[in-house]
Amino acid sequence: MPELEGVNHVALTVRDIEASRAWYERLFGGAVLWQETHENGHSMLAMLVPPFAIGLHTHPSTADGDRFDEARVGLDHVSFEVPNRAALDEWAAHLEALGIEHSPITEAPYGTVLVFRDPDNIQLELFALPG
Repeated sequence: MPELEGVNHVALTVRDIEASRAWYERLFGGAVLWQETHENGHSMLAMLVPPFAIGLHTHPSTADGDRFDEARVGLDHVSFEVPNRAALDEWAAHLEALGIEHSPITEAPYGTVLVFRDPDNIQLELFALPG
């Protein structure tokens, strides 16, 4: 089997690219690596934590009232790994300081998770593997 080195980026379709860019920058820090406009919309790639990035895209067909729904075919959620439960506690405090609603930290046999959503309702998780 050919070799993989990891995940380079995930690309998300959003309604308002500037609002989403500002939200993701506040959440993760980072900076815009590049942006471009093309005939099918506008796309922008924002750096999060090297070497991972999030691509944000808009398209002319994206309706103002559209919201993400993981029950439809396609993406269900994006999960970011953190080192341990203490890091999840720090993230919970960070989300609260930013005014971002989130779930309680939930422990399960497969790991511990904190769930929240971006401005387009895309579910994001912070996840720590078991001890």
